[in-house]
Amino acid sequence: MSEEQAADTAVEQEAAAEAPPSLGIQDLAAMVQVIDVCSKRGAFEGPELESVGVLRGRLVKFVEANKPPAPEGEAEGAAQATPEAAPATEEEQGRMPKDVG
Repeated sequence: MSEEQAADTAVEQEAAAEAPPSLGIQDLAAMVQVIDVCSKRGAFEGPELESVGVLRGRLVKFVEANKPPAPEGEAEGAAQATPEAAPATEEEQGRMPKDVG
């Protein structure tokens, strides 16, 4: 490796080290998917479900409000790929379903 290449590599490494960490819309959408998977696998206990559901709803709203506009032909497919905020079930809200005694 020449001295010039070594200097270029050092400059690139310094720039990468100085760049602040960031999150993108895709990262937040992935967080919603993680919450969904954890919920399906029973990772949350009853009292935790309400706060997890509220957080999920806030993430979905933020992703929806900040996603870039889709091109004309891709609008239908993109709507299906974006996580949707489903209404919380009684179990997710920390209550027992009415038919359980």
